[in-house]
Parts: sequence; C-alpha cells; structure tokens
Amino acid sequence: MNGLSKAFAFEREKGEYFSKPRIALIIDDIGNSRSRARQFLELNVPITFSILPRLRYSYSLATEICNEGHELMLHQPMEPYNSYLDPGPGALYVGDESKTISSTIEDNISDVPFAIGVNNHMGSRFTECEDEITETLKVFKKQNLFFVDSRTSNHSKAHRTARKLHMATARRNVFLDNSRNESDILYELHKLTKCARKYGHAVGIGHPFRTTARAIGDFIKNYKDPDVSLVHISEILYTGQD
Repeated sequence: MNGLSKAFAFEREKGEYFSKPRIALIIDDIGNSRSRARQFLELNVPITFSILPRLRYSYSLATEICNEGHELMLHQPMEPYNSYLDPGPGALYVGDESKTISSTIEDNISDVPFAIGVNNHMGSRFTECEDEITETLKVFKKQNLFFVDSRTSNHSKAHRTARKLHMATARRNVFLDNSRNESDILYELHKLTKCARKYGHAVGIGHPFRTTARAIGDFIKNYKDPDVSLVHISEILYTGQD
C-alpha cells in the first residue's frame, strides 16, 4: 500500500487489523485544484478522495490519486433545498426521469475513472425523495459502485434505500470542517475516534481546506491511537457494514 501502513499501526497480521475500531476519512470536492488535493496525498495515510465530475482536473486527479494507491469515489452532485446553491455540473434534480438520471450518472462516471463508489454532493432535497434516490441508487448498483450517504439532510432516505437494495453502503458520522478553525477540526477528529470506539467504525467527511490537511497531519502525528486503524472506506464497507 505504498507505505500507507505507517499511520495508526494498521496491520493485518494475526487478525489484529479487523479487531480494531476503524476510521475512514473522505475528502470531498476534489477536482478544482491540484495543490489542494496533493496536500492530502502528502500526508501519506489512507484517505478516500471524492471527486466532483466535469471540473478542470477531475479526470487527471482521478488518475493521479489512483496511481498513489488511494481509493476514490464519484462525488455526485444532487439538488439541495437552497435554490441559491448551485450543485455544479452533472447534478441530479427532483423530477428527473430515469433516463436522465442514468445518462447523467454514466457521463459523470466517465469523467472520474477508477471510482469504486459514490457519495452525494449537497442533495438535501434530492436524498429525501424516495423515487428519485431509488432510481439513482439502482444505477450505482448496476455499475458495481458502493454508496456513502453524506447525510446533508437528517431526513435522507439514501442510506436506508441502499440497504434495501442490498448495496454496500455506509453513512457519514462526522463532518470534520463545518468550522475551518484547526482546533475545531481536531475536536471533530477526536469525536470521530470516540464514535469508532463505540460502534467499531466511523466515517468522517472533510473538504480540501489547508486547515483540514494540517489538522489531520497534527492528529496523526501527535494524537494517534495504536488501538484505532485509519483505513480506506471500502475496508469498512466490506468487513462489517453500517
């Protein structure tokens, strides 16, 4: 794994690896900036990168991240409740017909090669609409992609529906950087660790902010816990689902 085993003492020998609580970190909104993505690659720990489609560097960063040995996902834009927020190119909207949903997703996937899963970008309105989210998840399942519910709405039906469809699925436990203050992000990382200890695993989502990268680096260097493993998201999904 290209030296990634340095972090959090995550080893597989003698079954120790899967007996430990596990944390998966997902960094969303990748695709606009190479430097913002690379600051997380330079941490040299398992991070899952979620790439927005149809942006300037979406395709090239997907290739680079894969070559660095990390997992990546399609960060599928979906309609929010706030009509002033633009989810960006390749978005899905309430009222979209199944053909539109399918063709939009297929075009997005082609722009994010090597993606093995999906999570939603925005989507507070879309993920609450059972018909549309069901059609969307069926397309993901057909493409053999797992789904992580970012939980941008407390009333999201996405995770529950994915389970009904027998998909590999999880949901976000903690947003790391609603506040961009480094000490606040560190606090959320500690909260994520407590969540992993309680439930066996936890999923944290952050964004390509410099303070987020610095906080993760500080957390790994100064606060690492040998009893907690930092892993890619698939190692939670396929070894003990939410």
